[in-house]
Amino acid sequence: MLFTRDLRVRDNPALAAACRARRVVPLFVFDDALLARSPNRARFLVDALADLRATLRGLGGGLLLRHGDPAEEAVRAAREAGAEKIFLAGDVSRYAARRLARLERLAAGERVGVETHPGVTVVPPGAVTPAGGDHYRVFSPYWKAWSAAPWRSPAPAPRRLQPVDLSDGAALEAIAERFAAGASPEPPEGGETAGRRRLRAWLRDGLAHYGDDDLAADRTSRLGPYLRFGCVSPLEVAAAARRDDGEPFARQLAWRDFFYQATAAFPGLGHTDYRPRRAPWHDDADALAAWREGRTGFPIVDAGMRRLLREGRMHNRARMITASFLTRNLLIDWRAGLAHFDALLVDGDLPNDAGNWQWVAGTGHDTRPNRVLNPLRQAARFDPDGAYVRACIPELAGVAAPLVHRPWELPAERRRGYPAPILDVRDGKVVSPAP
Repeated sequence: MLFTRDLRVRDNPALAAACRARRVVPLFVFDDALLARSPNRARFLVDALADLRATLRGLGGGLLLRHGDPAEEAVRAAREAGAEKIFLAGDVSRYAARRLARLERLAAGERVGVETHPGVTVVPPGAVTPAGGDHYRVFSPYWKAWSAAPWRSPAPAPRRLQPVDLSDGAALEAIAERFAAGASPEPPEGGETAGRRRLRAWLRDGLAHYGDDDLAADRTSRLGPYLRFGCVSPLEVAAAARRDDGEPFARQLAWRDFFYQATAAFPGLGHTDYRPRRAPWHDDADALAAWREGRTGFPIVDAGMRRLLREGRMHNRARMITASFLTRNLLIDWRAGLAHFDALLVDGDLPNDAGNWQWVAGTGHDTRPNRVLNPLRQAARFDPDGAYVRACIPELAGVAAPLVHRPWELPAERRRGYPAPILDVRDGKVVSPAP
């Protein structure tokens, strides 16, 4: 059983299928190409694997850890164990497709079968398609088809496993020390145990209030990292939301599936415009650096970017505001924003992140590609008393609304039609409102 982005034992179809055999060897392979992309995700991954290993040991088995090329290590482990087949979850990224193709080629040389199973999404990519097309390009008809599609039954968790008697080639502590150094100071705890605890709390206390985009209240599920690493089953989350009248939240899970089916059909979504753009992007290294560091001069933008730096997470509304500011106001290529998010987000997930960035930038699936989110109006609507800005930007902690949302420290050439700064900021602190 080759774990990839399905780090759980509950409703794991690939694991359930593998466990029909007399003996199963659970395996995870660390790949430097993925570990090096984000210290925050590396930290979460180590937590998740430690939790998965403890769970599997509690079932009598264990988790074999290797470091290197996943296809090579999986085939090597299969050969050492005398395995006849390798099971894993199907995925849609270009990386996942290359990994599967290499795995199948190497396994065939050893006369070992390879079998993929669903589990990364609620509705598998390709399960619903429009008449005359390979995938849905607009969300509304996809949502209708997704809602009407039959869902698979949750897979049973294993009751008992055989001990793993193969030698590890990787240590969690060494991986954490090498790749998680520099992680954000306030990351979430990884793993199926923490994910299911978060899910229970969300269903009990948060689902009924979902849909309120008040940034300070932050009534989001915070399940993103657990879905990204498969610590919780997206099918079980969606089914629970449906049971509890949580259609707005189920709709967001459908958006997640939507971008997965789009990526399966258009693998270049992470680096190629889905919808061609004619106008050139603006090259401004200083503006890009200011955006990354949360010092654009627009408090609502800077607040979101600083929270991202501190916690490796960001409210979905803040993601839209900051992405719109970069692509619509600074006119900087969405790929630069995607790269920054990918380096920091604990729940960084290429199909979702690329799909949403292109949606905001006007190169993706938005049916209104010229849509612009005015940061001042967004601030007034979703942070009316300024609590979110004050919590994220210490320099503005003592500034009252609506003054707190006005541009500050913004060079004239970057205002692009917005009001001049009206806060006098010296040495990182607000001295007084400027005249």
